[in-house]
Amino acid sequence: MRGNLAQKEPQMIKAWDQIDLYTKLREHCAGRPKFTLHDGPPYANGAIHIGHAVNKILKDIIIKSKTLSGFDAPYIPGWDCHGLPIELKVEEKVGKVGVKVDAAKFREICRKYATSQVALQKTDFKRLGVLGDWENPYLTMDFQTEADIVRSLGRIVANGHLRKGEKPVHWCADCGSALAEAEVEYQDKTSFAIDVRFSIVDEADLAKRYGDGDLKGTGDISVVIWTTTPWTLPANQGVAMHEELNYVLIQAGDERLILGEALYLDVLARAEITEHEILATCKGSDLEGLQLQHPFYDRTVPVILGDHVTTDAGTGCVHTAPGHGQEDFVVGMKYGLPIDNPVGSDGTFLPNTELFAGENVQDANSHVIEVLEEQGKLLCNNKLYHSYPHCWRHKAPLIFRATPQWFVSMDQTGLREQCIKETESVEWLPDWGKARIQSMLENSPDWCISRQRTWGVPITLFVHKETGELHPDTNELFETVAKRIDKEGIEAWFKLEAEELLGESAKDYDKVMDTLDVWFDSGVTHASVIERREEMDFPADLYLEGSDQHRGWFQSSLKTSMAMNGVAPYKTVLTHGFTVDADGKKMSKSGTNSVSPQKITNKLGADILRLWAASSDYSREMTVSDEIIKRTADGYRRIRNTARYLLANLSDFDPSTDLVDHKDMLLLDQWAVSQAAKTQQKLLDSYNSYQFHYVYQEILRFCSVDMSSLFLDITKDRQYTMAADSVARRSAQTASFHILQAMVRWLAPITSFTAEEIWGYLPGEKAEHVLFDAWYDQLTELATDAAISEDDWQHIFVVREAVSKQLEKLRVADEIGSSLDAEVKIYCNGERYQAVKKLENELRFVMITSGAEVIEADAPAEDAVAAEGEENLWIAAEVALHEKCVRCWHHRENVGLNKEHPELCNRCIENVVGEGEARYYA
Repeated sequence: MRGNLAQKEPQMIKAWDQIDLYTKLREHCAGRPKFTLHDGPPYANGAIHIGHAVNKILKDIIIKSKTLSGFDAPYIPGWDCHGLPIELKVEEKVGKVGVKVDAAKFREICRKYATSQVALQKTDFKRLGVLGDWENPYLTMDFQTEADIVRSLGRIVANGHLRKGEKPVHWCADCGSALAEAEVEYQDKTSFAIDVRFSIVDEADLAKRYGDGDLKGTGDISVVIWTTTPWTLPANQGVAMHEELNYVLIQAGDERLILGEALYLDVLARAEITEHEILATCKGSDLEGLQLQHPFYDRTVPVILGDHVTTDAGTGCVHTAPGHGQEDFVVGMKYGLPIDNPVGSDGTFLPNTELFAGENVQDANSHVIEVLEEQGKLLCNNKLYHSYPHCWRHKAPLIFRATPQWFVSMDQTGLREQCIKETESVEWLPDWGKARIQSMLENSPDWCISRQRTWGVPITLFVHKETGELHPDTNELFETVAKRIDKEGIEAWFKLEAEELLGESAKDYDKVMDTLDVWFDSGVTHASVIERREEMDFPADLYLEGSDQHRGWFQSSLKTSMAMNGVAPYKTVLTHGFTVDADGKKMSKSGTNSVSPQKITNKLGADILRLWAASSDYSREMTVSDEIIKRTADGYRRIRNTARYLLANLSDFDPSTDLVDHKDMLLLDQWAVSQAAKTQQKLLDSYNSYQFHYVYQEILRFCSVDMSSLFLDITKDRQYTMAADSVARRSAQTASFHILQAMVRWLAPITSFTAEEIWGYLPGEKAEHVLFDAWYDQLTELATDAAISEDDWQHIFVVREAVSKQLEKLRVADEIGSSLDAEVKIYCNGERYQAVKKLENELRFVMITSGAEVIEADAPAEDAVAAEGEENLWIAAEVALHEKCVRCWHHRENVGLNKEHPELCNRCIENVVGEGEARYYA
């Protein structure tokens, strides 16, 4: 029943490769309506993990189910090949660019490394039974794809969405580069939390602003700010207040402080100031333009107004460094403040930074606090445990750092509004995906697409040295450069001399050497892959990835497609959850709690892993553990054993000669085929709505209940004791044949290897492979005027269950061995009696007892026991006293009456030497 999957599956994959099964399937499906599922590219670095396996298996299930539904559903796997993780791996081997190797050699090594990783992952993906164009996948480092990425940038530029700006971006000092939103993760961190005094420059000016021109109280006057990033104070250019908030002037000991009215008590408590007096109150708008003294530099900074100022925490007065924060940058631009960024790409202060030159910004926090104390500007110093942005690769705290970067603007041509509106035309599964991505789009800053890296697709621009304007022939230059990259890859740009394209004007232009964010590479695969491949249609019918891709690939694909085409690249977006262990903890990449897909396939087989993926409700977190996989294997064995039993019953069945017409089949067999038809409709609905856990549940229910507990159990006697060519036996075989024909197709998208194995044993003419066929269309539902209706069968099976429970009591008491050692009397009334009575003398075959009688009664006989949970149903079960037939094992009164066959009952004698018994129902 285990099927030796771990040994058989690799042999099947090898056989599929030898005949090029994928290409054959494409030829077979040619001319059908297309279904385009576009593969989001995994990153080509390291062995696949359980999350990769889930993603690829779900896609494969969809592709195969759509194929059986009559679509031409190609699967083009892809890989993301540029970017920092590969650079870091290569740096470990050969060092940084410019030390031991030049940039060109470095890129060559990166390409080779990525190629090796693609080969590694491809082997593992194929081992999962995923059928695709593995010999012709898409790689973002393919020359043509690199060229099309450049062309995509050109289309975005031509449509007016590109801008250059010096803007704060998330910056990782370890990466030495800006990070996209999707590369930022939030972790808890303990930070300094300090309150700092900014002294008033002109008290007379302040007095006018507070109304009466005569300030009360004594001592220095300071506006107090609160910050958790002391290292950003060297770049301070202002203090922001909210125009509608009240600000109080307070006498606090021998000094006077200006604080937000809603927060001043919290500040005084932090500073352990016990006595105070409110001297005056005014609005934030009254203080706009007030000049303050920087706490340790010879610099005056203004009070400015901003809507981002809140009373959630702090002082109501916000330290503003336009070079180190998004909101600071926006309000700073409004007021024309300098965008000062004294921090280098390595996270240290520049050499000309007063007091802090050369210091790492994180280490400089303590030094800044020391300087504030020396200057008498530190009001109080505390610690704060809070959520803080970190690099998703290095896990290092990030900084906001203003640098010259290239951006896809969300607003200068209305891209944000267009993207949000377009989400309404996309189907999001689960439906919460729409609200999630809309929220992200609403709050999305301009997309910083430039990186200061070596291994990436270049931003192929020429910028005027004085004006900063793009070359007037930029649109044409994009295509010229793309054609070169088509032939030589990205190296064509890096080795290009500007004079080759610009001639004498080259001296006036700078050649941009930045590379594109890798999210741009994958984000434009709707152009570089879908639009390129004839077998695919744009927009794609489906994108399917993990839930983290709302901030990643789903978003980058939407933004670029809207910027290029004005339409979303997908019609439907399906999201699956993360894999977690039995305790609900996310799988760690270190492997401490991870379940290896390679280990499962090598030990149990890929079909077990595929069945687990299908059985999990992927709309939430997907729990996996060794115990859960073991339970999945138990479910698999139940399904496999059902198929084995059906096949065993077909060993001598030839559908071309032995098939029984539906109307001539026994009524139980008609019922079984009808149940298969109803089950199939449920399964197709679930496949079409991508609810694969319902598919698994329904198949398992069908195998366990309709088949094992009912049809197969009841028909055993008929299969083994009746004449081989009898209508009754051929009827059971016909039902088995139809059911297995349907069932093998149900299984094909999920347990692909097992389905192919079943297909090979199915009798009769058939396609070369199960996927070359379609959902089975020869299932017939029970006729409305059937002699035993669907409702009748339900009554009969309720009685059968009640009988089984009474027989089990006899078995436990050692009064009987098998159920055939017993006889039963059934007492019931109404519709139930009428239903059971229809079986006539075949009732015993349904009950699997040697004798069975149904008696209409409103009350039980003395020896009858009430059925649990049922009204007006009583069962009397007793040991059968007649001799046992050695052939059918029934205890019958006529065993031994025939001298020629003294050990057989009359029924078996009729089946062996006579014309054969007649059966109508079961």
